[in-house]
Amino acid sequence: MAERKRIEVKLDQYKPLREIVFEALRQAILQEIIKPGERLMEKQLGEEMGVSRTPIREAIRRLELEGFVTIIPRKGAVVSEISLQDIKEVYEIRAALESLAAGLAAEKVTPQEIQEMQRCLQKEAELLENDDVISTVEVDLDLHHIIFKAASNERLLATLSNLREQLSRPRMIVTALPGRKVASHRDHVKIVEAISSGNIELSERLIWDHIEYSANTMIDYYKQKYE
Repeated sequence: MAERKRIEVKLDQYKPLREIVFEALRQAILQEIIKPGERLMEKQLGEEMGVSRTPIREAIRRLELEGFVTIIPRKGAVVSEISLQDIKEVYEIRAALESLAAGLAAEKVTPQEIQEMQRCLQKEAELLENDDVISTVEVDLDLHHIIFKAASNERLLATLSNLREQLSRPRMIVTALPGRKVASHRDHVKIVEAISSGNIELSERLIWDHIEYSANTMIDYYKQKYE
C-alpha cells in the first residue's frame, strides 16, 4: 500500500465522517489508486486516512452494495474486477426495462413529474462545466428515477431500483469520460421532450439508444483498459 498514491481525505468538509471516508474510497477505486483485485485493509486504510476503523468498515459495506467491492471468504474485502460479460448483461437488461419504463411514462406522466424532470435537466446543465462527477451522476439517477415512477408500475420500479446498484460503478466511469456529460445531457433533453409530448414510440427508442451508447462507451473503455 505504501507504493501507491495516498488517498486524499478532506476532513474539514461539512459532511459526516462516514460519508467523507466513503466518497474518498469510492473515488480512489474509480481513479484506480486502489486497483481491481487489491485488498482493503481496515487498519492500514484507517492509519493512512487518519480515521478509526469504524467509518472504514461502514464505507466498505456501502462499496459492496454498489458493486465496487467483493467480500471473499478468508481474504476479506477486495476491489471488484470489472467483467465485460457482466457489463454487457446488465446494460442489455437496463435497455429493455428502461425502454419499457419510458414508454409507460409517456402514456401516464403527470404535469408535476414533467416539472421534476425539467428541474433535473436544469441542475444537470449547471454541472456541465464542473468536474463533480458524483453530483452529475446523482442528478442523472434522479432523472431516471422520476421516469421510472412516472411509469406507474411498482414491480418495474423495484426491479430497476435493484439494477441501479449494479450500474453504479460503470455509470461513474462513463460519466467521467471526456465529452460524455454533454452528450448525456443532450440525450436527456430529447427524452424528456418525448415523454412530455406523450410520444410513446419515440420515448422508447431514445432511451434505448441512450443506454446502448453508454454500454458501447463502457465496453470500449473496458477493452482499452483491460484487454
